[in-house]
Amino acid sequence: DVGAQVALLDRDIDKARDLAAKLSANGCHAQAFACDVSQEASVQQAAQAVQERFGTVWGLVNNAGFLRSASLSEVTLADWNAVLAVNLTGYLLVARALAQHMPEGGSIVNVASIAGLAGNPSEMKTIAYNTSKGAVINFTRALAGEWGEHGITVNAICPGFFPSKMTHGLLEKLGADKMAQGAPLRRLGDDEDLKGLALLFASDAGKHITGQWMAVDGGVSAIIGG
Repeated sequence: DVGAQVALLDRDIDKARDLAAKLSANGCHAQAFACDVSQEASVQQAAQAVQERFGTVWGLVNNAGFLRSASLSEVTLADWNAVLAVNLTGYLLVARALAQHMPEGGSIVNVASIAGLAGNPSEMKTIAYNTSKGAVINFTRALAGEWGEHGITVNAICPGFFPSKMTHGLLEKLGADKMAQGAPLRRLGDDEDLKGLALLFASDAGKHITGQWMAVDGGVSAIIGG
């Protein structure tokens, strides 16, 4: 607990409310807001509600994610557009909407992925996802250049393989133990592994860091040339 008040934006409002209740029970005041990050009107409505409830927005963590498994020859245009709408356009819409309520010294943390640093083996079939996450990394650099004059830092975290709802099918298919053995640290990420870097990027401890990405992946990007 670092004393933050947290606004949780999610299109699944019941899930967001459950998480807000858990955070609040642990001493971190949190409130849920319905938001589909791929829809500009929904983002604007949520941003206005957050501003009315909390006032100044000091930090933003863009963490919405969507995955459709398909190779280039298999992916439909609808699926391609759906992945980019959430993973890339959603980050743009939310950053632009909430930055209006952000003071000098605010921060934006974009959650990208090591999938944005290189290609994946053919059996993973994540062409749209990799493309979107690579774009998030350069979006981070470009936005840092644009908004530096306003004192807003913009950085990206690139997680490796973490057990989650999104990665469950992939880890089941490829084998969690096999994926862990592919990392120099011989493990997958856990719930604690992203907190330190997120706090660094979002706090005054990182106030002179902007336009950067860092992998939290057990060393996988070091051996794939990321």
